Amino acid sequence: MASFSGYLPYAFALIIAIPFLVLLRQFVHSYITLKNQEIKLLSVKSNSENKAHSYERMTLFLERMKPSNIIQRFDKDLAAHEFIFLTEKTINDEFEYNSSQQLYLTKGSWKNIVDSKNALIDLLHKTYDGLNGNTNLEEFKTIFLMNYMEGDDYIAATIEDLRREILIIT
Repeated sequence: MASFSGYLPYAFALIIAIPFLVLLRQFVHSYITLKNQEIKLLSVKSNSENKAHSYERMTLFLERMKPSNIIQRFDKDLAAHEFIFLTEKTINDEFEYNSSQQLYLTKGSWKNIVDSKNALIDLLHKTYDGLNGNTNLEEFKTIFLMNYMEGDDYIAATIEDLRREILIIT
């Protein structure tokens, strides 16, 4: 019995420590669970913010690409072909800068944006080709605007599609 009585203080300490260890384990487990839920909530919030930001950036890109805004860019002393070159370069540079936004947009929206960009660049070239290169810049801009207005307003349609989608997402 002498050997058992030597372990009695340790057994008593163990009996007292077990409930505290169980409570500590439950506390740590619930704390970790709450932190994981918080991280998930923040990632969902961050993802929806990224999506909203992407829709805003691409809407701004489309607004800047509207012919009424394009014709106001660059020096008035340029030749029409120089204006087309600089405009196309600017559009393509800005498009490449924003190309990472496709991660947050639907495939349909991204396709509409690409199609709008390409259609506008095509219209620039078709307008110039239709004039056989024999025009000054102001004349070219006027005819370019008229050609755009005669067709479908695909840029406004794409912006409207983006508006509808962002309302569904948020």
